Amino acid sequence: MKLAIVGATGMVGREMLEILSERKFNITELILVASAKSCGKQVLYNSKAHEIISLEESLNKDIDLALFSAGGEISSIWAPKFAEKGCKVIDNSSFWRMNVEHKLIVPEINGKELSAEDMIIANPNCSTIQLVMALAPLHKKFCVKRVVVSTYQS
Repeated sequence: MKLAIVGATGMVGREMLEILSERKFNITELILVASAKSCGKQVLYNSKAHEIISLEESLNKDIDLALFSAGGEISSIWAPKFAEKGCKVIDNSSFWRMNVEHKLIVPEINGKELSAEDMIIANPNCSTIQLVMALAPLHKKFCVKRVVVSTYQS
């Protein structure tokens, strides 16, 4: 699989790379994408150096899947461009979360709702994902009607 990480030099992008490595995700080509100030820099992944490229340059690559974690503004502009080229996009920003044209997915909860036509896939924020993972089995057994949650994030 040809995989792009958009926002590869940010904190979330670096964590994505770490988890992909830990889980030995099958990647035939890794494309690391970041802002102009990071272009040309090298990032190690599984002891191999990968050069950071621009969004414009990445569109010239034949990418199967792109993980976006570069903010809503980048996602709003670039996710559709990747999708138009046949690349599946999983967006970690808030931009697509409430968009009725794109599904909001937590794979363990509602991943079966995805179809081949879904090219841009949104995911909830980090605290929501954890919450629904805990609530889903409770709801299935007891029919949870209301939950009051407070989160405090910096």
